[in-house]
Amino acid sequence: MTRNLREPVVLAALKRRIGSGLSRATVIVAAFCGLGGSAGADWPEFRGPTGQGIADATGLPVNWSEESNVAWKVPLEGLAWSSPVIVDGRIYLTNAVEIGPQHYSLRAICLKASSGEIVWTVEVFEQEGAVEIHRTNSHASPTPIVEDGKVYVHFGPHGTACLTTDGEVLWRMALEYLPVHGNGGSPASAGDLLIISCDGRDKQFVVGIEKATGEERWRTPRDTNPVKGFSFSTPLIIEAGGRRQAVCPGSDAVFAYDPATGEQLWRVDYTGGFSVVPRPAFAGGLVFVCTGFGTPKLMAIDPTGTGNVTDTHVRWEIKRGAPHNPSPLPVGDELYFLSDQGVATCVDVQTGEEHWQERLGGQFWASPLYADGKIYFQDQHGGSVVVKAGTEFVELARNQLGAGERSFASYGVVDGALFIRTEEALYRVEESAAAVESQ
Repeated sequence: MTRNLREPVVLAALKRRIGSGLSRATVIVAAFCGLGGSAGADWPEFRGPTGQGIADATGLPVNWSEESNVAWKVPLEGLAWSSPVIVDGRIYLTNAVEIGPQHYSLRAICLKASSGEIVWTVEVFEQEGAVEIHRTNSHASPTPIVEDGKVYVHFGPHGTACLTTDGEVLWRMALEYLPVHGNGGSPASAGDLLIISCDGRDKQFVVGIEKATGEERWRTPRDTNPVKGFSFSTPLIIEAGGRRQAVCPGSDAVFAYDPATGEQLWRVDYTGGFSVVPRPAFAGGLVFVCTGFGTPKLMAIDPTGTGNVTDTHVRWEIKRGAPHNPSPLPVGDELYFLSDQGVATCVDVQTGEEHWQERLGGQFWASPLYADGKIYFQDQHGGSVVVKAGTEFVELARNQLGAGERSFASYGVVDGALFIRTEEALYRVEESAAAVESQ
């Protein structure tokens, strides 16, 4: 059943910054120029256009609060940890709204990025009956993908669907496996396919789903931990060793597949790792993978090998400060990562040599963001820490939104603005017109 649940804007938009002539486009890492916020690229999937938390934007705010630099705030019904994606001036989210005991409406939502006005809300699936889920998770945690006028939403084993950007459902399908702690990993886009990792209690596999039809083109079972095989990672699509690869971490091992066929290209084992959440990163010719719970560590892997390359292609690994949930962030020659307990680390991409490690305080699940020479860390309760990117630790600001409600979703970025989702609301955070004009 599909219900189109069109809603009025809940909170009137506050006055937005005007004067786009203040900004000029930039190229991330290579150069930054101009004043104010650049228009920047769209933010079409989890962690943005590169899938690695790197924003082509300048002029993002460093300081904000409920009273300062909030352009608008819109309450959101239900509970979800999917992150905002923004394309062509529209924000797309998923949500899970409880409509009865053990009965949820799983929805796709579209809002105007300029004002927060809700354009459409469509129920894509209904979920009934008891589902094993962790108390900190939601029934709508995977982040959508938006491309070529289509919105792809994923709710783990409860369903995957394609909609138009106007909210028309084009197809639905389901991938059957038994989740542990609920759903989590988002799809990745690879040509005409969605690549999805399905790691449940009963079976573990990766699939290639045709974007045009929702049909499975390939399915590859994976040999992972038979007791704790469940994981929640999002694949990363890379080009390395003359091959296109879908890097898909799982419990006890990370696998790379040919995204067109599902053929396994290589694997690296990490005995003792399970419930893997962080998305991999890729920089300097190396893939960076976190091994999850159990024995957490961060590994740097040369992705040019074939077969089981555990003994030959692991270049370095770090245990101290390795994340359970936040994804690593590569910026130039540095790699930044953040433990769930708030320990931030910067190391050399090629060697793993530590430049700095600092305890930020708090608890963190969201993945960090890089923009305009700054690293943005968001904690579990609406707080943030902004630091200068570089080999020396320089803290720039600490900020707080809301009254401490949970905030597990990662940032979205366009038009010099941060889009931040908390348990209760979605925020657009940007420099006010007065602040920009005074610079």
